Amino acid sequence: MLRRLALVVLLAVTVFAANFRLYLADGGYHVVREYEVQGDRVRFYSVERSEWEEVPLSLVDLKRTETERQQRQQALEKEAADIAAEEQFEHQQREERERVPVETGVYLVEGGQLRTIPQAESKVVTSKGRAVLKILAPMPIVPGRATIELDGEHSASVISIARPEFYFRLAQEERLGIVRLGAKRRARIVQRWDIHPVSNDIVEQQQDVPIFRKQVAEGLYKIWPEQPLAPGEYAVIEYTQGKGNVQVWDFSYAPAK
Repeated sequence: MLRRLALVVLLAVTVFAANFRLYLADGGYHVVREYEVQGDRVRFYSVERSEWEEVPLSLVDLKRTETERQQRQQALEKEAADIAAEEQFEHQQREERERVPVETGVYLVEGGQLRTIPQAESKVVTSKGRAVLKILAPMPIVPGRATIELDGEHSASVISIARPEFYFRLAQEERLGIVRLGAKRRARIVQRWDIHPVSNDIVEQQQDVPIFRKQVAEGLYKIWPEQPLAPGEYAVIEYTQGKGNVQVWDFSYAPAK
């Protein structure tokens, strides 16, 4: 649609710029295709009568004629350029959407290619033990405190980009972001939970990394840190606040040597 519109406007630039007003000194004008000054006469091609005519140069306002002609052409050219730029932007957006797999998950932009970041198996750890946190299923919880942890002190997904860019295709519209993981012996901490009595409401605490976020399509986002990351353990997370259903895609940032 935009391509056709751009072509129409570009055609209009050609057609309408070809026809313009040749102003007369008394304020009147002729619509002409072209004109030329020959001594003390102005010869022009009349669009209305489809023939060449002449008038004395003294009766023609050439300054007004050329000023309006140039302004009109510049306006048409700007409109065509704006539409072409909008079409190019839409084309880039369409290409960006189509390059991301349809499967929900997190994809790292690396060397112009997309690399899938595996989803981690997170666990709820309380004083009574630990349990696997099921995807998209809130955990049975009891009042008190808990931590959401990943096994191991380091992620198997190592990246060397200080400001990594991720595409994030959500399973459903929820909160998303990048967090820095806390250190623990043989584990990494994603979130700390305070679970309120009676209501069982969960207050999540996490080390959020400030990010830029761009929605590419429905359920598809591009996120990246505002500032370069410090070396360490991180994760892209998706969760519903207060519901206890966090999902985690972990990675380590280690600068290339």
